[in-house]
Amino acid sequence: MRTAFLGTSEFACAVLERLAASPHRPALVVTRPDRPRGRGRLLAPPPVASAARALGLPVEQPERVNEPAVLERIATAAPDALCLCAYGALIADPLLSTWTIYNVHPSLLPRWRGAAPIERAIMAGDAETGVSIMRLVAELDAGPVCLAGAEPIRPEDDFGALAARLAALGGELLVRALDEQPPFVPQDDARATYAEKLGPADRLLDPERPVAELERQVRALTPHVGARLELADGAALGVARARVVAGEAPAGPGVGQLAAREGRLLLGCADGALELLVVKPPGGSAMDAAAYLRGHPLR
Repeated sequence: MRTAFLGTSEFACAVLERLAASPHRPALVVTRPDRPRGRGRLLAPPPVASAARALGLPVEQPERVNEPAVLERIATAAPDALCLCAYGALIADPLLSTWTIYNVHPSLLPRWRGAAPIERAIMAGDAETGVSIMRLVAELDAGPVCLAGAEPIRPEDDFGALAARLAALGGELLVRALDEQPPFVPQDDARATYAEKLGPADRLLDPERPVAELERQVRALTPHVGARLELADGAALGVARARVVAGEAPAGPGVGQLAAREGRLLLGCADGALELLVVKPPGGSAMDAAAYLRGHPLR
């Protein structure tokens, strides 16, 4: 089947690479424009643009994907179907109604429709998640599903590790869907849950919450967003790795307080303690707890 691919993020790159290695190699890749990135705010292409060029695929980077000129460019490529993965902008008519659009969504729909399905699955303590191949419709992630595959969430999984496995699974499922053309089956809307977009509040660790939830929050936001702990002086300490210390609270300080114990950095929580294994002080680089305590001794 002749295809065109729409995607932007690092996650979408693995799906694109698998699609390009199949008989359904895209005739065109559409992605977002270059944007300023990094501390220097220099213009840089989105990951999919770089991946597509490395694969020798033609690339379009429109400011607005639903413009008539984009529709005309896709029509010129003459795809039988469009493949979409983590594009990051609304797809509307006439693009939506002109082609069947296979959307690679990293959850077992109808659970975790929305912008942050991988993070929300980890935060919720789900035992498994997966990838669904659905037909894109106007309503958010509500289209019928033709193929899905499950992936366990391991106790040590952070976003980076789980997303990599889901991207590989998504590429395989997309190629299978194009090969086999299984029927699309409507979702059960009554079972739908929503993975809301992450905001600043999702980054803050609240010691009043159960310690197991905080540990999952750290994993869900590593390495791309980063969890943060607000310190007494108003600064924020980044937390990249943590573990639950069952039944143990820091000596002296109570809930919300930090304590040092034999080179370990512990955060007091209502039902135990969270050991902060890798942290990032304001304006500094990530370091283990012992290194942090050498430079930032606790009173």
